[in-house]
Amino acid sequence: MNKKTSNDSSLSVQVIVLSLTAWAIIALLFFLLFSVPLPGQGRPSWYGVTTYVLEDVAFLGAAILCFRNWRSSLIVSGRTVWLAIGLGMLSYFIANLLLAQWELGWGQSPDLSPGDFFFILTYFFLGWGMLLAVISRRLNLALWQWATVLGIAIVGILLAYLLLSAPEETELPAAPTGIEQTAPANPGAPPDAAPALPESSTEADALAANTAPGWVTSLAADLEPLGDIVTLLYIIGDIILVVMATTLLLAFWGGRFSLSWRFIAAAAFSLYLADIWFFYATTYVEDYETGALPEVFFIFSAVLFGIGAALEYDLSTRSRRGGRRRA
Repeated sequence: MNKKTSNDSSLSVQVIVLSLTAWAIIALLFFLLFSVPLPGQGRPSWYGVTTYVLEDVAFLGAAILCFRNWRSSLIVSGRTVWLAIGLGMLSYFIANLLLAQWELGWGQSPDLSPGDFFFILTYFFLGWGMLLAVISRRLNLALWQWATVLGIAIVGILLAYLLLSAPEETELPAAPTGIEQTAPANPGAPPDAAPALPESSTEADALAANTAPGWVTSLAADLEPLGDIVTLLYIIGDIILVVMATTLLLAFWGGRFSLSWRFIAAAAFSLYLADIWFFYATTYVEDYETGALPEVFFIFSAVLFGIGAALEYDLSTRSRRGGRRRA
């Protein structure tokens, strides 16, 4: 009977890992095929909806797997660790839902939205969970390992400084006619013809603006002064994330339970890479539209967190069952 239970558990973790891997591959293929906007048309509306669905399903699935570890008394690394990581995944899921409503439902693209509050909570909970995991390991790193962690921290701080000290946006030279410089809608039009947006785009923008309640635009104005503070919190959160990921890799290198935490560290690195790209793109890329290929690392992050949680559950339950059989 114990053998059957073990086989069922192995099958379960295999199904979970394969399903999550398939989800990541589907997301990568989708971004590769459709992330490049068509010339003069931009990305279709269904592209943004699909990217949000791919992210939300991945983070919700990872949250459920983490909460399963939290509810199990057999988890070796500690239930509180997985409660914190699960709350981080759930916070990202909620933040993404709010951001989707702001961008897709109401056609708004404010600097800040209520979703940013939950995104910041994601960093807090993930940092808390990974710190608890490292503490429970009774960290005893060699000198070169501490030097590695310090080096990663310095690189993260320098990168953050470059992002924060960069100009807010790259401005194009002013058009001589005093109007905004844009490509003419008709390439054959005379040089002095006034540039115009496609009629469908203008109508869609107007419609989206009309669907936003008054309190949405009012809230955006109220949150705008907090933009610099929130950006700084994001940067600090990213630095903590990459430092904790490096420490996890070094602390859990080798041993039976190291595999799951390598996936957790890889998940943190993926989230860091996606965030850094997003900050770079919004700073240096003119008229940047979300949904570029590097943003697939957000989905990779959720998938890797989920795989790490599934592996930890499988290893913990098999270890305890094996111990009872030997007894």
